[in-house]
Amino acid sequence: MKTILLIEDDTALRENTAELLELSNYKVITSPNGKLGIFKAKEEKPDIILCDIMMPEIDGYGVLEALSCDIKTNHIPFIFLSAKTEHKEIRKGMDLGADDYLTKPFEEEELLSAIESRLAKATIISRIVEKETFTEKTIEDSGIRSIHELKNFFDDHGEVSTFKKGETIYKEGEHSNCIYLILKGVVKSHKMDESGKELITALYKADDFVGFTSFIDNTPYLESATAVENAELAGISKTNLKDILEKSKNISLELMELLTHNLSEIKEQLLQMAYSSVRKKTAQTIIQFAEVLNKKPEDCIKISRNDLASVAGIATESLIRTLSSFKKDGLIDIEGRNIKILDLSGLQVVE
Repeated sequence: MKTILLIEDDTALRENTAELLELSNYKVITSPNGKLGIFKAKEEKPDIILCDIMMPEIDGYGVLEALSCDIKTNHIPFIFLSAKTEHKEIRKGMDLGADDYLTKPFEEEELLSAIESRLAKATIISRIVEKETFTEKTIEDSGIRSIHELKNFFDDHGEVSTFKKGETIYKEGEHSNCIYLILKGVVKSHKMDESGKELITALYKADDFVGFTSFIDNTPYLESATAVENAELAGISKTNLKDILEKSKNISLELMELLTHNLSEIKEQLLQMAYSSVRKKTAQTIIQFAEVLNKKPEDCIKISRNDLASVAGIATESLIRTLSSFKKDGLIDIEGRNIKILDLSGLQVVE
């Protein structure tokens, strides 16, 4: 139950307003003047304060000024209740930091609506502050010194999301707010070429990062990411990750080395797609999927022909013909969508 401090020198209005608020499920504390109101605000720390302006001892402006100077009360939402309707009086109250200004006589719904909206705003702000404070403290206290510890940070503090097979994690062109660490499953990154054909740019497995874009510019995702199989990812905002990297030169260097290695692998894949034969492209792609899916040679690989073709950079029809050829050569076995490697060393030397 939220607590309201009502500071009002008019006895009848104070009692009637308090009764109205109590019937609306609020706990109400009252004060007949500003001086006592300041004392009760500091002692009780209410969730919101309703305060008249013209009062004995200390007026409403004095109450607001006194509470605004105290770190323990300056966050409490403050609403003026006054018969003063002149624009300059309203402006003065708002300039002092009041959250709202209701003129007497006010409607019941008007008062309750103002209270509810200010309480809601205070709750949202409080959550944001708590989250930022927690994040800053967590980053400061974590003592992250290596990529391994950075991955543990993702696991412990990242926002975990699950994605079913075929479900989109993010789309090309969307705001790149998060970096993800794959906890379980396999993810593919992909783009569409000018003809509308999908090209898989990379495959990621558990313990890999996905979603990197510029930390400086608000660059959108340059490709899409989709779960190849049921996946679980932990996400950290780019802002938080940037704070971590700024605090640790070692992590920045390790991450740079990791991304450089990833770029080298992608370059190798593109060269293979550009210059290798269809047979070699197909063989290398089967091996690549087996490695990413962490399959042993005797295990079956269940992957769509379209995904295999888009990684290899060949037409699906060409891939299917090549798979049939590999089956005849005894390199693989095919059962429906499942592919089983029978001769790994043979696949590795296909030209």
